[in-house]
Order: sequence, then structure tokens, then C-alpha cells
Amino acid sequence: MPAGLPLEGITVVALEQAVAGPLATRHLADLGARVIKIEKPGEGDFARRYDVAVRGLATHFVWLNRGKESLAIDLKSDHGREVVAALLARADVFLHNTAPGALARLGLEPAALRATDPRLVTLAISGYGTSGPRRDRKAYDMLVQAESGMVAVTGTPDTPTKTGVPNADIAAGCYAAMSVLSALFRRERTGEGAEIDVSMFDAAVEWMGHPLLMQLYGGRPVPRMGLSHAAIAPYDAYPTADGQVLIGVQNDRGWRALVNDVFGAPEHADDPRFATNVARVEHRAELDELVAAHTRRHTTGDLDARLAAAGIPAAQVDGTADVLGHPQLVERDRWRPVASEVGELRGTLPPMIFDDVELPMGAIPALGEHTDAILAELGLTDPGA
Repeated sequence: MPAGLPLEGITVVALEQAVAGPLATRHLADLGARVIKIEKPGEGDFARRYDVAVRGLATHFVWLNRGKESLAIDLKSDHGREVVAALLARADVFLHNTAPGALARLGLEPAALRATDPRLVTLAISGYGTSGPRRDRKAYDMLVQAESGMVAVTGTPDTPTKTGVPNADIAAGCYAAMSVLSALFRRERTGEGAEIDVSMFDAAVEWMGHPLLMQLYGGRPVPRMGLSHAAIAPYDAYPTADGQVLIGVQNDRGWRALVNDVFGAPEHADDPRFATNVARVEHRAELDELVAAHTRRHTTGDLDARLAAAGIPAAQVDGTADVLGHPQLVERDRWRPVASEVGELRGTLPPMIFDDVELPMGAIPALGEHTDAILAELGLTDPGA
């Protein structure tokens, strides 16, 4: 008998915008949950309007909202509140990333909802949490990356930068999805739901573990190192005859394999400047010059193959165009069709791979596409129809 999807039978009601909330619920949808996304009529999730790169659809929305149902209703109207109340009476999870105070104005405070239905799992994603001096501040990914210290440790010595993908949003979304799964698992044992808060700031600070511990106990900040690493060497991009290759040697055994098996230069293995990682970091400039002198003698493809054969961690520097046809994705058949209002699109399968069932790649909903069907299911009608 075929296995069912892990979250089959679970219903999630989502009042969400942008990245963090939609990412959390997309993970839940990928795992088989029914996700009903509440959107403002005529406008919807503002991520729908970030760009028009996907045949008129926005890249962020396409990425984050497959497999969901779109319900377009006005939450400020009596009808909208009636619909949400009916939905929540049937839901297992209510997830939102609204501004502080917004749920109270809508009469959807999590504590009140759980007083009526103790089995309900509610989860709020915020920028800085539900208390503290920054509680009411706007919190976009870039701002949180800056306040959490991510920007301070990202970039080159001369130029701090944010990451090229929204790390603070992604961190919060992943912790939110994990928290919902944990709460549902506990509910199976206790019958009780949960009220959960996840902030982008807390999630980003959690990802800053190494730099914060270095500051706390080492008394110094971790410097911005570009592609290099503050505590490991050699660990950087090195030139080849026709490009560059990233090399990351994390222990002394790896150093010996690099100079003996790849460079054919055993005289460097026990050089006191390079024999230990501590020594290599201390003599980083000399080390990098030495490594570069050897890597320049090889083409990128030849050096990459030599490094792989010697068991040395290494990688070529791919552009986004390269990733689209990456052999690891192609050979493992990771691309799937995804339905949308503009026709069939492509997306990569969820990272969670079950051995007995393939997780679904549900359609990307048009704004309000499922409104009539959901209202009919609830036995309600649209007063404006």
C-alpha cells in the first residue's frame, strides 16, 4: 500500500506576506498539509508584485507559495471575520506574520483562539519578537541581518554586505515550520496545541553562534574574510590556469594530502609554518601564496578532479546559470513541473526526501482562485457576489 504524505489531514490557515511566513507554510504544504492562504482582495500578498520575471509572475511568490489555496476576503468586514472563524474552527494550525497588534484589531488573538480550541497550534512570526524595545519596528531581512551582526561578518575586510539570499527570513521560516511540526507531534501525545512565537532577529542571532562565541569568550570580532575563513586555512578561492577553485582544508591530515597527493610537494607537509592549522592561520599570507603557486599550474577541471580523488573538500564557483543545469540536479532528477495561472513552470523538489513517497509540487495559486470553493465548503456565500 502506498505511503501517505506526512501531514496529510492537517489544515493550516495562513495570514502571511513576503518570505518568512510563506516559506514556513510552503514547507508544510510540501509535506502534505492543506494550506489556505488568506489574501486581501485585489492586492494579495505584496510579494506578488515584487517583479514580473516568471512570465508575469513574481519570483518570490512562485518560490514560496506552491501547493496553497488562495482565499481572497476582506478581514475588516463582518463577512471576512465570519469566514476566518469558520476556517479556524476546522484548522489545526494558524500561522501569521502580521504586524504587531494587527491580530488584536481583527479579533484573532492567539490566546483567545486557543481558549476556544485548545488543540489549535498558533504561530506568530515577527521581526523582533512580541516584547522588547524593538517590538514595533519594521523588520525587513536586510535590517535584521544588520542588527543581528550577519552583515558585520559577511563581505570583504573593506566592504560589509548582506547575503545574496534573505537569510534572516529563511531562518525564521525554517524554525517556524520545525516548531509547528514539533507542536503537532506533542499534540498527538497530550491533546494540547500550542502558542508559538518565532522572531527573525532571534533566528538570525542563533545562526551567528560562532562569531558571537568568539566575541564573548575570545574578546574579539570575527573579521570579514570574503570567501576565506577566520579560523581555518587554506580555505579560500585559489587561481587556476583558466579560472578558480575553492579549497577548504579543515585538518592537518587534509593539508598533508593536499601537498603530497595533489601538489606533489611533500616538502611542505611538515614545514613548521604550515604543519598545523594554528600555524597555517598565523602564516596565512605565505600559505595562500604557496597554494596559489601550485593551483595556477592546473586547469580548473583538472585541479577539481585531482582534489576530489585526494578527498580534499573543493568546489567550482558556479553562477546561477550554471546551477540550473548542475549535474547533481540533473542526474538525481530534481526538477519537476509546477502548474500556475501562466502555464507549466519548473521547480526543484523539496529538500526532504522520503524513501516511500515523493512530496508534491502543488500549483501556484492565482489571487482568490479558491475563494468560491472554500466558501461553498463552509456553507457560506460571498455577499458581494
